[in-house]
Amino acid sequence: MAETFEKQSVSSELARRMIAAAEEKAAAMGHPFVIAIVDESGVLKAFSRMDGAPLLSVQVAQDKAYTAAGFKMATDAWHDFIKNDPPLAAGAPTGIDRLVVFGGGYPITVGGGVVGGVGVSGGHYTQDMEVAKAALAALEG
Repeated sequence: MAETFEKQSVSSELARRMIAAAEEKAAAMGHPFVIAIVDESGVLKAFSRMDGAPLLSVQVAQDKAYTAAGFKMATDAWHDFIKNDPPLAAGAPTGIDRLVVFGGGYPITVGGGVVGGVGVSGGHYTQDMEVAKAALAALEG
């Protein structure tokens, strides 16, 4: 058995491009947000708290990114995942530290593998999702 393994991670350059794309979308929406990019292990890689963004959104954005990277699924997918499973619905949101079960967090996927996560907070979760998707669009350009 091997003692080590290789894993891919979001680069600093990509993380900065994603932050810039998210901020551009937020500015177009006329609303400040907090944007967090984490690596594949959920560790903060890049961060922006736009002027006027709510203080509580700092932790929420980071937790959305952490959830997305850690479970390799969008945070809004959690609702459907747990809604018909009473034990999981009751236990997951309170029993799994940093788990977010509403929109605004997405895994960052490159070459079919999850290399990080993006989390956005500051508006309604549907607005957070728009800004996070703008960040993901930076992967294409």
